[in-house]
Amino acid sequence: MKSVPVQDSLGMLLCHDVTRIIPGEFKGRAFKKGHVIQAEDISDLLKLGKEHIFVMDLGPGDIHEDDAAIRISRAAAGPGIDLSETSEGRVNLLAGTDGLLKVNTDALFSINAIEEIVFATLHTHQAVESGCPVAGTRVVPLVIREEKIKAVESICSRNYPVIEVRPFRSLQVGIVTTGSEIFHGRITDKFGPVLREKFTGLGSTVMDQVLVSDDVTMTVNAIKSFAGSGAGLVAVTGGMSVDPDDQTPAAIRATGAQVVSYGAPAFPGAMFMLAYLGDIPIIGLPGCVMYYKASIFDLIVPRILAGETIKREDIIALGHGGFCESCPTCHYPQCGFGKG
Repeated sequence: MKSVPVQDSLGMLLCHDVTRIIPGEFKGRAFKKGHVIQAEDISDLLKLGKEHIFVMDLGPGDIHEDDAAIRISRAAAGPGIDLSETSEGRVNLLAGTDGLLKVNTDALFSINAIEEIVFATLHTHQAVESGCPVAGTRVVPLVIREEKIKAVESICSRNYPVIEVRPFRSLQVGIVTTGSEIFHGRITDKFGPVLREKFTGLGSTVMDQVLVSDDVTMTVNAIKSFAGSGAGLVAVTGGMSVDPDDQTPAAIRATGAQVVSYGAPAFPGAMFMLAYLGDIPIIGLPGCVMYYKASIFDLIVPRILAGETIKREDIIALGHGGFCESCPTCHYPQCGFGKG
């Protein structure tokens, strides 16, 4: 940092804010710290009474904070990510589409382990809307050595993409609702409308809903009928507990589907079941999905719609963060539920 005549400061970095005062009208910042002085700035600085200013002259291998943030964000961003303009040395990463946010958390840790680098994201595996800020990055000093930025770029290259938004597939969804009380019309089903709203919000369509009694054969036939009619996902509701007359898990198994998990370390949603009939996911949904704004449905279904094949390890990993605090007013996803 050194003091130089304003006329000699072209291309140098301003090391302090410069204030503009118009008596009775305005007092505020005319030039911010870190501004790279342009030819047109010289006359303005002189008019502000600045004959000399303190600047930082970039040497070989030095990178300005704005350029550093741009390079980091470009290296880390994958499909479905847009970048903001730099502001005060920071670049925000924005969702370029509705979809599922995916963050390589190991790579993110390695990036932040490099001294003077800052990169923060939302939690991975959550649904985001187009335009939503999902991350931000900057460096701590006004000027950083280029080798640190190259180290970040190397991490990003080896782990590309560090951050992305995967768009949701638009699937045809079949709903099989079990329960003799509903099948015989003794009570009205309330699960179907909830699922229609949830799937519509994620860009998919419920092709039909079939009511069956607590009968394994009827349930199997309904699931297989949807699978043979073009359903990309089958949701089975009701009968998911361990009561003797709750036959839904047995029926899902009887289709020949490969069961990933019956039970999930999530509250609400412990009695969830996931299986695959070929490449068609079958989800057994417990009653809590009907009553809670956020449940196991919201932790797993968006990942399925984003094209992920869910493994048992993915279900197990829900335990850390899978306990809903049951807040008086639900603010999901702006909370810790499902964010291990």
